[in-house]
Amino acid sequence: MPEEQRGGRSPLREQVREELRSRINEGVIKPGERIYEHLVASELGVSRNPVREAIRMLESEGLVVVEPRRGVLVRRFDPRDVEDLFDVREAMEVLAARLAARRRGAEDLDRLRQLTEAGRLALVRGDLAEVDRTNSDFHEDLIRIADNRRLHDVWMPLQGQLHWLFRQNSEPERVWHEHRDILDAVQDGDDELAAALALRHVRSARRMVLAMLAQPRERPGAGPRP
Repeated sequence: MPEEQRGGRSPLREQVREELRSRINEGVIKPGERIYEHLVASELGVSRNPVREAIRMLESEGLVVVEPRRGVLVRRFDPRDVEDLFDVREAMEVLAARLAARRRGAEDLDRLRQLTEAGRLALVRGDLAEVDRTNSDFHEDLIRIADNRRLHDVWMPLQGQLHWLFRQNSEPERVWHEHRDILDAVQDGDDELAAALALRHVRSARRMVLAMLAQPRERPGAGPRP
C-alpha cells in the first residue's frame, strides 16, 4: 500500500481502516487480539499516523477498544451485544426492504440480481469469503435503494459492526435463498411482502448467530491471508 494517496483513491487512513476491518470481519484478527500500530504500519508500508487514524475510526465504529496499559484490542461481542444489534438491524432492514420495493429502478434491480448470482456462484465454488462479501453488499444495497437519508444516517455509524454480523454465517445456502426471495418481492414492487421476508430473514439470522456464539467453532477457510 503506497504512502501517498493516488488520484481517485480514498484517503490512506480509509484504506488502512478497510484492510483492518476486513481482517477483523474475516476472523484473521480475532476477538480480544491486540493490534500493534507499528506492526501494521510496517506490514502495509505506511507511516504510523494513518494507522492511528484508522484505529480511531474503527473505535468509533465499535470494532476495537482502546484500554489503558493493554493497547488496542479487537472487540469481543457478547450475546447481549448481538441481541442489541439485531434489534436495530430488524427495524432498519424491514423499512429498507419496504422502501426498496417502492423506489427501485432498473439499475438497482440489475445490481441486486448480480449480487444474488455472485452469491450463488460463490456457494457453488465454496468461496466463503465471497459469500460473505456478497451478503454484506446485498444488505448495503437495500439501504441505498431505499433512498431515505435518515435511514442511511443511522446505518453508517453501525456499518462496521453490521458487516461483522453479516459474516457470522453458518448457513450460507439458507441466506442466499432468502436474499433471492427478497429480491423477487422488491422486483415485483410488493412492499409488504418484501418487508415480511426481510423480517423473517433477520430473525432467522439472529437465531443462527446466537447459536454460533453459544457453540464457538472455527469456520472453514477463515485462516490468515496468503
